[in-house]
Amino acid sequence: MDSPISDRADQQERFSQAFAILRQAVADRAFPAATTAVTQHGRLVALQSFGQFTFELDSLAALPDTIFDLASLSKVIATTTMAMILYQRGLLDLEMPAASAVPEFANDIAQGYDPRRDEITIRMLLAHTSGLPAHVAFYKQARAREDVVRLACTTPLTADPGTHVEYSDVGFLVLAEALIRLADENLDSFCKREIFGPYAMSHTGYCPPPELRHLIPPTVNDTDFRHRIIQGEVNDENASAMGGVAAQAGIFASAGDVALFAHRLLSGGAPVLRPETIARFTRRETSPAGTSRALGWDTPSTPSQSGQYFSLTSFGHLGYTGTSLWIDPERQASITLLTNRTWPDCQNKAILQVRPRFHDAVMEVLTKQ
Repeated sequence: MDSPISDRADQQERFSQAFAILRQAVADRAFPAATTAVTQHGRLVALQSFGQFTFELDSLAALPDTIFDLASLSKVIATTTMAMILYQRGLLDLEMPAASAVPEFANDIAQGYDPRRDEITIRMLLAHTSGLPAHVAFYKQARAREDVVRLACTTPLTADPGTHVEYSDVGFLVLAEALIRLADENLDSFCKREIFGPYAMSHTGYCPPPELRHLIPPTVNDTDFRHRIIQGEVNDENASAMGGVAAQAGIFASAGDVALFAHRLLSGGAPVLRPETIARFTRRETSPAGTSRALGWDTPSTPSQSGQYFSLTSFGHLGYTGTSLWIDPERQASITLLTNRTWPDCQNKAILQVRPRFHDAVMEVLTKQ
């Protein structure tokens, strides 16, 4: 089944409590705009928008097909899926050293040779166990993609590889550079042809054209780096310095397209992915002890932003701008929530309370089926 069958006639009644949570969150200014999409058993059972682009009364209303900056959902929808495709084609070995694809990653002349870097594998980069730090503000000294890649490849380790989980944008920058070299193709063109096209995700991609930017909710009034309102261009500063195409951020999409992506994974992955590949990448890693990470993806922890009802086989991811996707193979269900919670200044963290409550309200409906 290429697309989920629309079955939303009674969504207002079925999901009244869940929708009320999002309406109240808008009223409480947790975020100005939100769109959610819910699938189950091959059906799109909810697609609803809430609020306006900003808190101003005359701001545009969010619509079901409004496009949002997905932030770190780019890590799974684009970068990890590219890794999965290359893995299937035999071009990517999960245990291969990252330095075998990106030789300059092994030896930082400025810092001196660190033999631990030779131990870092592609799997470690995907599982966030490489020992690289979470984030470095490369954009403060870089103005081109090549500068950011060079800085990422020479960032000192903060832990021994394989011993510690540190959710790392830096690691994903290195990962993407390895993927680009193995595929001999840039991230954006590869993903457009190999993922978004075959999956019919027509409202998904990097760098929306300028004429569409006013139809995308703004994410921040950037007074630090770009000194303008960021609307229809990537929120993430390092991704911005790379021209809008990056491993960790840069994808824009509608909730319907994200739900379509989830539906494809729940349906076995064709024509892009194989069921066994999906299983391999979404299965929780066994080390280090206590990790919730799979390969690229995350899994429910305790407590979890997914709430309390997603099964142990579930997987998902969050995005800094207020986006999330959680997928439950056991219940054949997915919940997409897209917001611009970073408007106007990234300080509001209320979504951390809203999101699990919303997920629980949706899952309480779905588990009654």
